[in-house]
Amino acid sequence: MPTHYDADLRLFINGSWRIGEDRHPAGVINPATGETIAELPLATAADLDEALASADKGFQTWRAMDVEARGAILRKAATLLRDRTEAIATLLTLEQGKPLAEARGEVSSSATLFDYCAEEAKRAYGRVLIRPTGQRSIVIKQPVGPVASFTPWNFPVYLMAKKLASALAAGCSVIAKPPEETPGCTSALMQCLIDAGVPANVIQLVFGVPDMVSRHLIGSRIIRKISFTGSVPVGKHLMKLAADGAKRVTMELGGHAPVLIFDDCDLEKTLDMVVPQKFRNAGQVCVSPTRFYVQQNIYDAFVKGFAARTTNVTTGSGLDAETKMGPLANARRPAAIGALVDDARAKGARVLAGGNRGDHGYFFQPTVLADVPQEADIMSNEPFGPVAVCRPFESFDEAIEQANRLPYGLAAFAFTENGRRANLLGDAIESGMVGINTFAISTPDSPFGGVKESGFGSEGGPEGMESYFVTKAIHQA
Repeated sequence: MPTHYDADLRLFINGSWRIGEDRHPAGVINPATGETIAELPLATAADLDEALASADKGFQTWRAMDVEARGAILRKAATLLRDRTEAIATLLTLEQGKPLAEARGEVSSSATLFDYCAEEAKRAYGRVLIRPTGQRSIVIKQPVGPVASFTPWNFPVYLMAKKLASALAAGCSVIAKPPEETPGCTSALMQCLIDAGVPANVIQLVFGVPDMVSRHLIGSRIIRKISFTGSVPVGKHLMKLAADGAKRVTMELGGHAPVLIFDDCDLEKTLDMVVPQKFRNAGQVCVSPTRFYVQQNIYDAFVKGFAARTTNVTTGSGLDAETKMGPLANARRPAAIGALVDDARAKGARVLAGGNRGDHGYFFQPTVLADVPQEADIMSNEPFGPVAVCRPFESFDEAIEQANRLPYGLAAFAFTENGRRANLLGDAIESGMVGINTFAISTPDSPFGGVKESGFGSEGGPEGMESYFVTKAIHQA
């Protein structure tokens, strides 16, 4: 298995890979060491114009292709992803930092998305309305048109695949703008699609200055839909840009996931589930369990068990087989998380594990904070890192109040063995996704999305596919 960075970083526009030439470069950093490992060419305005024109033409070709033929291409892309898992996962780990086992899982999950969407596209059914003899009224679904997709660095392959799989299955062309931090693994995903037979002008890959690229693409009449995964402030900014053209948007934005731990749960089993999920991808997960509200009767035992398990989470290079948690993605994150931890500590929180940044690279220790006061910044601002915050609660109503307190509602979790309580939790929690006695809330056949300021629209499942179709009514007398 290769353990060195081996990627030829380029843009893919109008059927050809574009090298640096006169384009400004950006450094690609290995977050485990802080070292620059490659340079990435950034798209110019002329590049984006060419990508737009190509996507416009490609849409006409792709939408006309039989759904079975499109599906066969997507299934082949899934096969190629699985065949190239080791190479892609290594690039992902070197660029983003997550342990290699997690990177392999991300590539595997991405392949599953293409398989699912290849089949789901066949079920884009319409309707025939009842009309008098000799008349016909039908309702059909058609692809919305060229799509601009914007994806983040925390799951660069999976989130890019999630958007591409649904859009391509529906018959749309796509201009993909992945994160500049992880160009090698996302380029490898694009290569799988090209090698699988997606026509050259149907998919484009551009990297660049985010604000310039988003304004240019969203401002074009060619783009009909925007799909974005990222922070709340950036999502709101893109929605404002999209409003000028009345363009359709799907927004999967940030969260601050509450976890309600009731005193009838299987405590040891719950802790065994909680710790690996909290520190998966160094907590850089939009649905990462973060605000732990624990019923008073078991609060002390829970935080003690949480801290003990956390001290056993080994950190280091994602290429090391012993590593359970890698570095944060960029140089800004350790300082930002450290400031939140320091603020909580200053306001009375107890640090039971971790609490400090590492001595090299972009590491921060797996951290557990107990008795965190409500006024601490971290109780309202998502750390997006390896920090768990804990507070006790007494009653069901208090737990629900705390879970719903923030303007976010992406994911929430609860642990209880009481079936009636589980039903009530599912109804009462204000969140797009709720996991009860499980953290498995992201699957190809289920919708993934939030409510309130965590965005709107879904990805995954038939609901995700629906966002790439427009509905047309045809009446014939």
